[in-house]
Amino acid sequence: MSLPRLWTASQEVAFDPLRAMRREMENAFRAFDQGSPTPSIGAGAPAINVAETRDAFEVTAELPGVDEKDIKVGLDGNQLVISGEKKAESTKDEKDWHVEERSYGSFYRSMSLPFEPEEGAIEAHFDKGVLHLAIKKPAKAVKTTKTINIKTGAPPSASPEPNETAAPGKAA
Repeated sequence: MSLPRLWTASQEVAFDPLRAMRREMENAFRAFDQGSPTPSIGAGAPAINVAETRDAFEVTAELPGVDEKDIKVGLDGNQLVISGEKKAESTKDEKDWHVEERSYGSFYRSMSLPFEPEEGAIEAHFDKGVLHLAIKKPAKAVKTTKTINIKTGAPPSASPEPNETAAPGKAA
């Protein structure tokens, strides 16, 4: 009696390409599931928050460990782009241990605005690893609220124009 095979020989995979593809897809999904559930710097996209006020959009992007000089904010039409690179190095010499760590990675995030901002309408501030953007809406995009006066009484009736046609049988 032979034992069940847990692994297939590489020759068998050549005869069943669908099984090999399925195994590769399962490995890719497994690696994806083991990753971080939230985007982080170096993984391609920083976490952002977007809020809308009456006359502006406020965007905050979390960029921990990134220097201000390594951040780029751009505008292409109505497309807002935040990009840059994280470069971090640390060295520790303790007892007989010598540790040197490096962390590098680029990031990119873009979003479409519902309008094209005017020249000078975007302010950017960077404080404690958080990028703050204030994007002023153009005057035509600012929502204005108007109050409608309410009158008392029934609405005026629309009086129909009298019909000038002659009655049947009578000549005009």
